[in-house]
Amino acid sequence: MERPSLSDERIDQALESLIRGTNGDPFAVLGPHLVTVDGRTALAIRACQPHAAGLEVIRRSPLGSPVVPMTRRHPAGVFEAVLESEDSIIDYRLRVTMRNGHSIEVDDPYRYGQILSEFDIHLFGEGRLYRAFERFGAHPMRVGDADGVHFVIWAPNAERVSVVGDLNNWDGRVHGMRQLTPSGVWELFVPGLHEGERYKFEIRARAHGLLLHKADPFGFQFEVPPQSAAIVHRLDRHVWRDERWMSERAQKSSWYERPLAIYEVHLASWARAVGEGDRPLTYRELAARLIPYVRDMGYTHIELLPVMEHPFGGSWGYQVTGFFAPTARLGSADDFRALVDACHREGIGVILDWVPAHFPRDAHGLARFDGTALYEHEDPRQGEHQDWGTLLFNYGRNEVRNFLLTNALFWLDQYHIDGLRVDAVASMLYLDYSRRADQWVPNKYGGRENLDAIEFIRELNTRTHAEYPGTMTIAEESTAWPAVSRPVYVGGLGFSYKWNMGWMHDILQYVGQDPIYRKYSHRNVTFSMLYAYTENFILPFSHDEVVHGKRSLIEKIPGDRWQQSATLRALFGFMYGHPGKKLMFMGNEFGQLREWNHDRSLDWHLLAERHHAGIRLWVRDLNAVYQAERSLHEMDFTSDGFQWIDCNDNENSIVAFVRRARDASDYVIIVLNFTPVPRFGYRVGVPEPGRYRELLNSDGGVYGGSDLGNGGSVDSDPVPQHGHPQSLSLVLPPVSCLVFKINRAAAAAATS
Repeated sequence: MERPSLSDERIDQALESLIRGTNGDPFAVLGPHLVTVDGRTALAIRACQPHAAGLEVIRRSPLGSPVVPMTRRHPAGVFEAVLESEDSIIDYRLRVTMRNGHSIEVDDPYRYGQILSEFDIHLFGEGRLYRAFERFGAHPMRVGDADGVHFVIWAPNAERVSVVGDLNNWDGRVHGMRQLTPSGVWELFVPGLHEGERYKFEIRARAHGLLLHKADPFGFQFEVPPQSAAIVHRLDRHVWRDERWMSERAQKSSWYERPLAIYEVHLASWARAVGEGDRPLTYRELAARLIPYVRDMGYTHIELLPVMEHPFGGSWGYQVTGFFAPTARLGSADDFRALVDACHREGIGVILDWVPAHFPRDAHGLARFDGTALYEHEDPRQGEHQDWGTLLFNYGRNEVRNFLLTNALFWLDQYHIDGLRVDAVASMLYLDYSRRADQWVPNKYGGRENLDAIEFIRELNTRTHAEYPGTMTIAEESTAWPAVSRPVYVGGLGFSYKWNMGWMHDILQYVGQDPIYRKYSHRNVTFSMLYAYTENFILPFSHDEVVHGKRSLIEKIPGDRWQQSATLRALFGFMYGHPGKKLMFMGNEFGQLREWNHDRSLDWHLLAERHHAGIRLWVRDLNAVYQAERSLHEMDFTSDGFQWIDCNDNENSIVAFVRRARDASDYVIIVLNFTPVPRFGYRVGVPEPGRYRELLNSDGGVYGGSDLGNGGSVDSDPVPQHGHPQSLSLVLPPVSCLVFKINRAAAAAATS
């Protein structure tokens, strides 16, 4: 490790800047250096220990004196020993005697050479180091015969970067990092450190000299907020037991023809530990309670509001500072792995809300990370989200794009996550999103499209789908941007699915009216079928609809509790009958009355009441029939899977339609009555003669309804109706959803 020799004057200057905390190249003066003494080569070893009373060099060579005292080269705590008998670098340790007389033996981080390869640095600079999480951050490793932690950070505009933490009393002068120029990447191997060490990066900005204390952008675990230090964490400690799930997932190209019923959850408020200060449940407690509930309800997936570390709980996780770490509020990183593992072993997939659209301004986060707009844009017209008070990522910068891409792959890889729901896609796509005319900068063609964000999104979807078959990406995109869920190779953005926000707003507005007026808004029920196949849609009743004064779903509906409950059951029946995959926010499934509060548990006590218990049972049965009947999930994204029977009876607020499987002879009939008026002898055309079983009736007594219905089945009559030669004469309960399926076994028996 031979380095150029510096003059005594230059060494003194370098040591002075080291003590002042401005030296960006500590390796030039610290550690072992070959020097000339009286015309002969000797070995000088220097160390910076401002809190030490004295230091000694401990040789690990059998030759020479085993212990060499070090003299104080600088009064503020730089020590030096000159070994005149040595003409080459030797193996040694340092004995540090503290001011209280206690001594410890440490390895010298400045005797180690560069570890990060130039090839990795080059790929990162090009935005192509897709597994950067294996290089950046803090990684326990063995170098030679020493165990320690390798730290890597990107801060190109820093004058000096140091690792600070309990290892050095948070003194940035002790563990200055090496800059791997001209990349702006800094590294340091600190021998003797182990998992569990708290740390941050101390950055002195070159532009203005300010001293910044930043959390590791690649930190894998953090302290519990409001503390913000990262914690050294191994990625390979958890032993996964979900081999069967992962193998089957990889063999299935997509969920397009399979049932996809998603339960959206905010983990900290799904349930709380009553009697223990109303604290949130831990990841492991949730594994024991949430998973059995989700399995019993028949959901296929859980979608988690962002679990990534965030300083402000009121952001619900959407203002992320620790992009690579599950929040420590609910347990360790391995505890979260155990939750995902347990979901998979019970046949439940896990989707994460992922936030590449913006990040908060917290001083320890990504904002002006090295004293400059590194991850964001300098121009506030490009770099600030005015609605949310957050900052926009600069998607045009290779290293920033690399950071986000490797983060997406990290969750799929290291946590076995099955999909990413990408938040606020519209705000990424449009340069003028929620801005006045003078508050945005057009693209190079003069348009409003964010070309860099579009390129990033397409690369994200292409890479995740290619590298992790069977996973999905879901866009929360609220505009008419075309081909959001179409492949990149045909000009689309490449998402697997898109939330159908239009359907959600239309139907909630519809059921929010007094039933007497619904006939005037009949198009709110039918309009979605005009565009149902333009995207691969998910039908969402998400968290956004039950906060900020919008009221809970059931409280949006007029009428008494009976009418509200009946309408909510019919609404959910329409959701499960309508083409598109399904998403339900927690609490909706049992008619939560109160708006969602991220600091409180759901009101589980409501299940003691008939109406709420009935709603929950109805949703459970909907999920069961949805999974059992191929016609309800196999052809969601093609018009061959849907046919109106009657969409024109606005006077009675009734619709009827057919859902078909790939085998067209496998179908169900769905009839919805959106008024509280029962209809007797209401005739609905059907494709063929036979006995039709009543698979579901939302007015059943077990669901809290009036138990009006059709006795379990109805025989067709040769009475033409709605363009069909046969029809059913039905009893339609008030505000109800009925699902019928022809009984082919009965038909075969009748003709034999």
